[in-house]
Amino acid sequence: MKKAYVRFGLLLVLIFSLVACSGGEEGEKEVKKVDKTNKDVTIAVSATLTGMDPHDTNDTLSNSVQKTMIEGLVGFDEEMNVIPVLAESYESNEEATEFTFKLREGIEFHDGTPFNAEAVKVNFERVANPENGLKRQSLYGLIDTIEIISDYEVKFTLSEPFGAMLNTFAHPAGGIQSPKALEEFGKDVARHPVGTGPFKFVDWRPSEYLEVEKNGNYWKEGYPKVDKVTFKPVTENGSRVAMLQTGEADFIYPVPTEQVEALQGKDGIVVDSEPSIVVQYASLNTMKEPFNNPKVREALNLAVNKEAFIKVVLNGEADVLDSIIAPNVQYYEKQTPYGFDVEKAKELLKEAGYESGFKTTVWGGNSSTAVKAMEFLQQQLAQINVELEVLPMESGTLSDRIWSVENPADAEVGIYYGGWSPSTGDADWGIRPLIGGEAAFPPNSYNVSYYSNDKVNAGIAAALETANSDDRAAAYKIVQQEAWNDAPWIFLATTRTLAGKRDYIEGAYLLPDNSLSITEIEIKE
Repeated sequence: MKKAYVRFGLLLVLIFSLVACSGGEEGEKEVKKVDKTNKDVTIAVSATLTGMDPHDTNDTLSNSVQKTMIEGLVGFDEEMNVIPVLAESYESNEEATEFTFKLREGIEFHDGTPFNAEAVKVNFERVANPENGLKRQSLYGLIDTIEIISDYEVKFTLSEPFGAMLNTFAHPAGGIQSPKALEEFGKDVARHPVGTGPFKFVDWRPSEYLEVEKNGNYWKEGYPKVDKVTFKPVTENGSRVAMLQTGEADFIYPVPTEQVEALQGKDGIVVDSEPSIVVQYASLNTMKEPFNNPKVREALNLAVNKEAFIKVVLNGEADVLDSIIAPNVQYYEKQTPYGFDVEKAKELLKEAGYESGFKTTVWGGNSSTAVKAMEFLQQQLAQINVELEVLPMESGTLSDRIWSVENPADAEVGIYYGGWSPSTGDADWGIRPLIGGEAAFPPNSYNVSYYSNDKVNAGIAAALETANSDDRAAAYKIVQQEAWNDAPWIFLATTRTLAGKRDYIEGAYLLPDNSLSITEIEIKE
């Protein structure tokens, strides 16, 4: 381990030098004087937004912005407990095949369309229908029928038992849009979001900003407490931090891990750091050589020093990933982490017929942290003669190239560096979309490893067929063991949520899935 850290000494020096340069000297910062009568807030985020249709968006950042405008029947509180939102109450049968919601009355969409059971039916029939080709269909494909009991009561019947369904309704993809807007804009509704939320859509220029304004008719009394929120994509870490330091941004996320200590409590800045359910990994396309060989996949895991990854890339703000889901996800089962053993990795490559190594590419986002992570993997794998080309991409481009592939044989991706936030808080959504066999291959879902294992598939199916918690736990235990041993990923880390804000901002926070909540945001007098 000591040799590994020495090996990365120069990299650490470079990283810390860049960090020091990005912030500038204290005396050079011109901090914006806050006008407490101005109720406008600017939030700087780390990537561009991909769309404002919750039924057809697969990234947590876009979901976070959608939630300011579009609400669901239920949602999550700060600890990801399910809470009522547009439904005032709900119940299910013991078999978890029927879910009935009593709706709040007197609510209107931003375009004046009434919110009622018909609106609920229109939205969920839209997202659940596979013929519509929406990215979130896999979340709601179990819905068989939707019955309108009255104007403000609706019942869902599933095709089979599914104990995680209430959590699935709470996922941002369950956001309910104006039926009028869905009909008027069709697919273009992704650029014309109309919901019931505390804020209304104003304007979106993808590379510059997205702006929302106060919904004066919001159903939750006393909210919202600010007039306007502007989201600005700022991919470069130093620039995002500088915006917070000068007051150009009131809230930023994520805070670069290397800046947490330097920012905390300085010049009116507060950094919130909390455990998350987000996992970081490098998926391996198991349908392509050499990643179709289990020995190669094991070798890649052994060649990467996970503790050094956390230290160098995430500055200690993470833990070594020890399953395919994080500890705070329901039905998590701890596995034995892969060690760091370069010599054994070389032996495995030799046994697999790759004694001289091989060349491949790693795709990922273009944020500073993503690039740093991919460069770390590049250096680590070079120790076993694997030549890794780093290809960072803008989020929209990356999404199109990975998730829009119709034929698995056409998938160009070799290694993909990314993260996953199971936004239902349940093992189902932490596992099935990512390693759930052919049914989860893009574009249907997010299995960019193109991984299929009979035992894993059977375990996932067994967990879906019961509402019994003990039976589900037993099935997911097998799934996690099998997938861990089969290694469709280079398993890396479980991160922390890191948000930075000026000390006059209250009511804005990150949930454990790294999504943002600003329903109750306010500027403290």
